[in-house]
Amino acid sequence: MTALQTIAQHLSKHRQTVTSAESCTGGLLSAAFTGVSGSSQWFHQSFVTYSNQAKQNTLGVIADTLLKHGAVSRETVYEMARGAKAVAQADYALSISGIAGPNGGSKDKPVGTVWFGLATPVEHIECSALFEGGRENVRRQAVGFALNLLAGHLTPRHP
Repeated sequence: MTALQTIAQHLSKHRQTVTSAESCTGGLLSAAFTGVSGSSQWFHQSFVTYSNQAKQNTLGVIADTLLKHGAVSRETVYEMARGAKAVAQADYALSISGIAGPNGGSKDKPVGTVWFGLATPVEHIECSALFEGGRENVRRQAVGFALNLLAGHLTPRHP
């Protein structure tokens, strides 16, 4: 069973929902969710917040967080996931922010660096990965990573 199938089955069975807050993937994670027949039961909305201003206005990311840590950071994806979960009133929220390339990388954050945030009913998880390949490869790999991250942290609804 794929990660996406696991997610769809779990969320349907437990009557839970997921939302996404995407930057470098530009809606590809949302497209993966809506590619599943019946996903409207567990996926109601998403947020593509490509600019820092959109992250602040839509998800409540703090300007100081972006200034101190940058858009591609543990702190930012934490705030993105937390904000998306609250705005969508979802059980789970996945956030993605990264440098898909070919430009924009640095020594500390090379092209292919992507941070992920996951807000679940019981915990918040942030992690990063470094992907290789061109822009589209980085974006596709980031979506796959995010799906696996969520599939590995699904829990039944808590009262």
